Amino acid sequence: MRRVLLPLAVVFAVLATAGWIAGADEPLPDAYEAELAAWARGTAAGEPLPDPSMAPESTARFFEGLSPGQRRRLAERYPLVVGNMAGAPVRLRYRANRRALVTARDVERARMRDPRLSAAGQHEAGRRMHRFESLLRPGRQILSFDPTGQGRVAEVFGDLETAGRVSVVVPGVDTGLLTFERTVGRYTAPAGMAAALYAAQRDVLPSGGGTAVIAWADYDAPAGMAMSAATAGRAEAGAARLTTAVSALPGDARVALFCHSYGSVVCGVAAAGLPSRVTDITVAGSPGMRASHVSELGTDARVWAMRARGDWIEDVPHMELGPLGFGTDPVEPSFGARLLTAGAARGHSAYFEPGGAGLVQMAAIGAGRADRVTCAPGVRGCAPSAPCSAIGGL
Repeated sequence: MRRVLLPLAVVFAVLATAGWIAGADEPLPDAYEAELAAWARGTAAGEPLPDPSMAPESTARFFEGLSPGQRRRLAERYPLVVGNMAGAPVRLRYRANRRALVTARDVERARMRDPRLSAAGQHEAGRRMHRFESLLRPGRQILSFDPTGQGRVAEVFGDLETAGRVSVVVPGVDTGLLTFERTVGRYTAPAGMAAALYAAQRDVLPSGGGTAVIAWADYDAPAGMAMSAATAGRAEAGAARLTTAVSALPGDARVALFCHSYGSVVCGVAAAGLPSRVTDITVAGSPGMRASHVSELGTDARVWAMRARGDWIEDVPHMELGPLGFGTDPVEPSFGARLLTAGAARGHSAYFEPGGAGLVQMAAIGAGRADRVTCAPGVRGCAPSAPCSAIGGL
């Protein structure tokens, strides 16, 4: 009996601690799924609403066929659906996501005072409420937003509709709504990374040069210590979302991806399916790209790599065995990437620090000025037309 009861007690304790047996502490119903169900029953101009997961080109044509009033009503009635539809007008998505954020904030504010919640549950509701309030600050441009689970979000810096160059920052593990931005360690979080890159690009092109940067935390990143962080499962799902997001960007701007840590796995898996407008893929602090050589990525984009001194990712085994591991280290000369200096940056999270050499290199690439990059020490050339060769220190 004890052999049966003891494991059951342990399981019960784990479930209770995790919030599964906590009554009001359980996750809220999936608002996004509820809206999708309502959308499936809705109409516009007397016609059924289309599949919200259709190709971005089809989504764009659908909204082009609506009047401004019809678009506005859809965004007001189904803000989570419209705000996440790749191919919908950018400013309509901003409007829809702002409305969805207001609703999400009000829900969490009520949960902060819900007597059925434990103290931990009320505290978590408060953290989420403050995050949503921050995302609602004037001037913020939220391109996608989903409060479900750990949450997903993407934010735009600059004018996405007129930019001639667009950069997309793809972050790594432990990314979600609560870690999308930070006060302490600002430039280790996606919003801070993208803000720093946007500012650095404007230094490269003082007139602004028509650049925009997206902080793209719109995939379900693995937790840092979870088994999913050592496999490509989350990366494969994220790669599909990244490909759709890039394909849906307005206009014909050139696109550069800046992929940090596990985000470089996402970019590596996505590489072959990305549209030709993607000219550059830069990885920093990468565990690998699920390839042994750049030629296996299946892309014509230039692939750049950098590693800061003291970055612990250097000690991660760079191998691929079935679902485990991510392949050759991208800073190994045998991989074939163009090797960049990270300057004096140290550690795994310093690549986007303002003024750092790593950020300066990424800004030059994103702004279309790859002629200004600085090769890693020992590399005899990493300019656009030059092959990489022997490498000394990074």
